[in-house]
Amino acid sequence: QNKNDRHKALLAMAVGISQMQNVDVMARKFLNESYTVMLFHYDGNVDGWRSLEWSDKAIHIVAPNQTKWWFAKRFLHPSVVAIYDFIFLWDEDLGVENFDPRRYIDIMVSEGLEITQPALDPDLSTDIHHRITIRNKMTKVHRRVYDNRSSMNCSDDSKGPPCTGWVEGMAPVFSRAAWKCVWHLIQNDLIHGWGLDMKLGYCAQGDRAEKVGVIDSEYVVHQGIPSLGGPSDTSKLPRRSLDLRTHIRRQSSAELEKFKERWEKAVREDDEWMDPFDA
Repeated sequence: QNKNDRHKALLAMAVGISQMQNVDVMARKFLNESYTVMLFHYDGNVDGWRSLEWSDKAIHIVAPNQTKWWFAKRFLHPSVVAIYDFIFLWDEDLGVENFDPRRYIDIMVSEGLEITQPALDPDLSTDIHHRITIRNKMTKVHRRVYDNRSSMNCSDDSKGPPCTGWVEGMAPVFSRAAWKCVWHLIQNDLIHGWGLDMKLGYCAQGDRAEKVGVIDSEYVVHQGIPSLGGPSDTSKLPRRSLDLRTHIRRQSSAELEKFKERWEKAVREDDEWMDPFDA
């Protein structure tokens, strides 16, 4: 009998063969708890994973050069994944030595959290962009960050992102109810997902300052590998790879502006819309 019958979870990741060793470690953590693993192969290479003993237990989906948000929109429709209580939509470059998925889910449930991410180890992680994601060694969970810099000004009075009610796009975890909402937020043609993070709190099934959090006791290392593969150290990248990364960043920035425009247009056109987080 499945010792985790109480909760079912899905780990979904966009992966490339160059990160197979790290993905192997991540997948085993979830499969050992009888959770489901779904791999989105953005490099078209599935056969290269056959050597892993658990490969036949995972779900494999292939589409070259696509992102996890592209895959999620097409293959993680809420009706398709309704059997799962929790959806882990993660990047492939996370170190999980200090992460236990069962304990993580137990914390989400006990804390009443709907949208979360594991905290980042500040000593070993690269590409930490937001202070709220950094692990607090003194707490099990934190829901806000304090920062008195003029550019941030995060205090107890802060009501929204990036001070509270916010998680980053690299390792989000959603309850079933939250995912049903988030899936509709994902834009079919905006494949990099930029801008989603600032709006996830609207899917928190209540007050985002309470229902969204960063879990400190189960934490990960962000290794900072580009999402379509390759080394993280740009000094080792050939010119062509640097050009590709520049192109992706430009496309992501353009998509962010489109996402903002669509949100604002939807708000204007919906006469019955009332922003639940308006002060």
